[in-house]
Amino acid sequence: MDALLYSQQGIEMPYSPIRYSKVKLPLFASAASSKHSCSPVGACCLFPMGLRSSKNMLQSSKRSLINEVSGRAKYKVTNVYERHAQETVIEEAAERSELNVPMKVSPGQAFPLGASEMENGINFAIFSQHATAVMLCLSLPGRRLDSAAVELTLDPQMNRTGDIWHIFVEDLPRHGVLYGYRIDGPREWKQGHRFDSSVVLIDPYAKLVEGRRFFGDSKDKMSKFLGTYDFTSLPFDWGENYKFPSIPEKDLVIYEMNVRSFTADESSGLDPDIRGSYLGVIEKIPHLLELGINAVELLPVFEFDELEFQRRPNPRDHMINTWGYSTINFFAPMSRYASSGGGSIAASREFKEMVKALHAAGIEVILDVVYNHTNEADDKNPYTTSFRGIDNKVYYMVDFNNNGQLLNFSGCGNTLNCNHPVVMELILGSLRHWVTEYHVDGFRFDLASVLCRGMDGSPLNAPPIIKAIAKDATLSRCKIIAEPWDCGGLYLVGKFPNWDKWAEWNGKYRDDIRRFIKGDQGMKGSFATCVAGSSDLYKVNKRKPYHSVNFVIAHDGFTLNDLVSYNIKHNEANGEGGKDGSNDNLSWNCGFEGETTDANVKALRSRQMKNFHMALMISQGIPMMLMGDEYGHTRYGNNNSYGHDTAINHFQWRLLGSGRSNQFRFFSEMIKFRQKHSVFRKENFLSENDVTWHEDNWDNYESKFLAFTLHDNLGGDIYMAFNAHDYFLRAIIPSPPQKRRWFRVVDTNLESPDDFVPEGVPGIERTYNIAPYSSILLEAKP
Repeated sequence: MDALLYSQQGIEMPYSPIRYSKVKLPLFASAASSKHSCSPVGACCLFPMGLRSSKNMLQSSKRSLINEVSGRAKYKVTNVYERHAQETVIEEAAERSELNVPMKVSPGQAFPLGASEMENGINFAIFSQHATAVMLCLSLPGRRLDSAAVELTLDPQMNRTGDIWHIFVEDLPRHGVLYGYRIDGPREWKQGHRFDSSVVLIDPYAKLVEGRRFFGDSKDKMSKFLGTYDFTSLPFDWGENYKFPSIPEKDLVIYEMNVRSFTADESSGLDPDIRGSYLGVIEKIPHLLELGINAVELLPVFEFDELEFQRRPNPRDHMINTWGYSTINFFAPMSRYASSGGGSIAASREFKEMVKALHAAGIEVILDVVYNHTNEADDKNPYTTSFRGIDNKVYYMVDFNNNGQLLNFSGCGNTLNCNHPVVMELILGSLRHWVTEYHVDGFRFDLASVLCRGMDGSPLNAPPIIKAIAKDATLSRCKIIAEPWDCGGLYLVGKFPNWDKWAEWNGKYRDDIRRFIKGDQGMKGSFATCVAGSSDLYKVNKRKPYHSVNFVIAHDGFTLNDLVSYNIKHNEANGEGGKDGSNDNLSWNCGFEGETTDANVKALRSRQMKNFHMALMISQGIPMMLMGDEYGHTRYGNNNSYGHDTAINHFQWRLLGSGRSNQFRFFSEMIKFRQKHSVFRKENFLSENDVTWHEDNWDNYESKFLAFTLHDNLGGDIYMAFNAHDYFLRAIIPSPPQKRRWFRVVDTNLESPDDFVPEGVPGIERTYNIAPYSSILLEAKP
């Protein structure tokens, strides 16, 4: 209905700011019966919290409002969620003196979506195409999330514009209000509908979400989550000299990490109030700088329910979702990453403090974002918190050829309908919010192939959402990285629709590097292609080597230590009978499964970890390493540790001061060496003038040795050789450039500190005896 046609009349009603019992009533009376003036926003009424009325007034019309309720009485009122009127008990326990403060409401406006501050009040707007009834639920400051709330029923004739339902509430507090929606609509499952008016739903556009205050507090595992807002805090002070690091893609070294797990362990030495928090990350920035990385990729920091597995008996009900790949809301930062149980507003501020501190240290912030599915699970055991109850048919992919069941290309029970125009705008709005409000530098999209599917799940050649992100005025300036596969078999490594903007997690790089370093036959050519920038995948159109994000290890799968310590996964602690996690890990335990005291096995494992790290750091493209690999973190063979808020996932700071500190030194020196030498960070793919391959027998299937030289225009050439045989191999060293000689920087077979000598060791002869499963790096210097 056109806003100009709204009645300029309203109904005045009293309310109590303290106590209220849930009442489901039509919000607006007819214009003819209205006698009160209203605000210029539109037709309004004053809605009661502590209600006082008479039975006669209730019975006068299904659309009239209750003015007064005295004592304790039972009334027959219209329930907007049922086909017929039913009895609703209204209990009034408030003092009579509490019942005199009015709440004015009016139709409000359709945009912006979410809760927005307007003159004299707050506007609420939510999309639902198929809803037949919408009720705004408000819980004022000082109330518990599960306490009684004010419930304002939206009239579809006055509070709906197109598919947007909206209402303006005058003089509502500017912060501390919790809000959600009850929504009803068609109940035909085969048509994809999942409306349930008994559930209070989170606004998809809520900028903050309140729930339990402390991470993993099982005493509060059944806590509810509601949206909230803060229009009273001053704008965050980014500082006069603040600036984005703006690091070129080719120069990035990414450190994948989990905010909580980074400092949650007692060994962090931090005050218990900030362990596992955004502020905890700030305290450990010196470690990141010493390591040498210049970008952190944070595992999900959008609001999620870490205790979702404990809400009903199941094989996983002992676990806590530590990784966070179960999004409740796409705008709100994870509130339980705030220090001292500070809640959502503190989380928002402290997240910004973390970003500001990282940027001041020259470290970019990339978010791992999950737009392929949400926390709401499947139809068998749904966990309805938002999208499912607002408009399931719009927000999720539905199989109309299978009784309207949810399609599942995410492996998590549902698949977000990313290329639906409404969902696409939600995703774009969320991404822009994190850039403009929180100053993040980029995004890595979990299971990004889902974003390449149409509304029926079929693959699209030019997915609208992928193009929109690449071309968006705000987002196109960010680092944009795809995990180019999903759980439905859509594997797009090297083929992801990219518009010359999207980079990719290079899963082929991971697999080929693992195979070569552990000694598989026939992998030499593939290994050479990987370290040269994977031109077989990315040398097309205007793509560059840095569109390949190279990694050997990521959060899911084995840690680097476990990659060289286990042949098979050991996921018994997950409670799923070993059925979860990948069976194809391309790992090698170096002769013994698991922990050992055998010195020879431990030495071999140490060499292999250094070999992997060196290969990663000398490869063209963007290297990414996993938190904890710098000291050899173990999960004891668990390759799917998402549900353990324990030392399995927590960074063990004490190991940095143990014998494993030698590994940290090697890793740090290797990263810094990469940053100092541009031959590893080419803007374009290698040409014949950039590299010399010391190989004339590429087709030798049994060969596991590769040597090559990267040429520097100023003569600072770098020679590297990898020996994946189980025997020594004498390599012929090429002549260095004129007026230069070779200095040995790396030999992974040597003990620390000789394994890495930054200034180099002179005296390299025409040949070099390379140990089994080891690698060397020589630098040409004057």
